[in-house]
Amino acid sequence: MSVSLLQIDAEALGKNAETVFRDKGGKRRNLKEEKLKQRAEDAKKEEMNEKYMVWGKGMAQKAQQEQTLQETLHEMDKPLARFKDDEVLDAMLKERERAEDPMLAYMQKKKAKENKGGSKAKAKPRYRGPEPPPNRFNIWPGYRWDGVDRSNGFEKEFFAKMANKKAVADMAYKWSVEDM
Repeated sequence: MSVSLLQIDAEALGKNAETVFRDKGGKRRNLKEEKLKQRAEDAKKEEMNEKYMVWGKGMAQKAQQEQTLQETLHEMDKPLARFKDDEVLDAMLKERERAEDPMLAYMQKKKAKENKGGSKAKAKPRYRGPEPPPNRFNIWPGYRWDGVDRSNGFEKEFFAKMANKKAVADMAYKWSVEDM
């Protein structure tokens, strides 16, 4: 019963058959299904990333970006040439703060007062007792401090040394310029 290879059907021999891919364990892999699963996972990850990108950006920054865009669009509608009597330009220039402006501090106080008028934010209480001992960092004591100095004396020594050093330097200077 020897059958020649020519007589056997081509399909039985596996001609034109699909390639079988196997994993490390020897199990068959369906590459089409795996590709579909991978695409679905990628789409899901992309959707989550977009969602978190929206969450990751702050609400204030988003609002500011929107406002800037609206202002830019508004400015684009205006003519390129502006004249002296343009009220919008005048208001914009008045609103601008310049470092060399002598009334800058006054205008900032005025703006702060206007902004504060709408909401009554409680200010943190401050210490209102006798003058506290000086410290190296000029930090004011907390409002509950009872006025008792509980330090180990380092600050007092530090300031004494600094004062002594300055006094010696002053005396040396005076001695060096004294008429002899």
